[in-house]
Amino acid sequence: MNLKSFLSLAPWVATLVILGGCATPAETPAGPDAAKYSIDDTDKYVALDKATAAGVECTGLRERIKPEGQLEVVANLKNLTAGRSRLKINCVFKDVKGFSIGDETPFQTMELEGGATETVRFTATKVEAKRYTIRVRQAR
Repeated sequence: MNLKSFLSLAPWVATLVILGGCATPAETPAGPDAAKYSIDDTDKYVALDKATAAGVECTGLRERIKPEGQLEVVANLKNLTAGRSRLKINCVFKDVKGFSIGDETPFQTMELEGGATETVRFTATKVEAKRYTIRVRQAR
């Protein structure tokens, strides 16, 4: 390749490099409604029907080991709709590997006013409980 052909090719290469940089999407900072838990936490809250998935959000999960050794879980649930939601909620406690240990709370009914956030608390009966899944569905 001689100098003349290199100089005629250089502007095209520079243009492609500049335009290639424009194709990269810009990162936007996470807003206030960004996910409040990591990918590892997605198995901790499950909406069991489409209406609940669209209208109720888990805005916070806290867990602690009580002095007696049982796992205690506190969940904040927010109604994303304007109307009242009547829900059934329970917690399935699991071992360290994620398998159910047969420690499951009965479904309890709760009502969430439009836009409201309520806190629900669950306590395992077995000390083997290390993980959990909170399940929510519409009450009938």
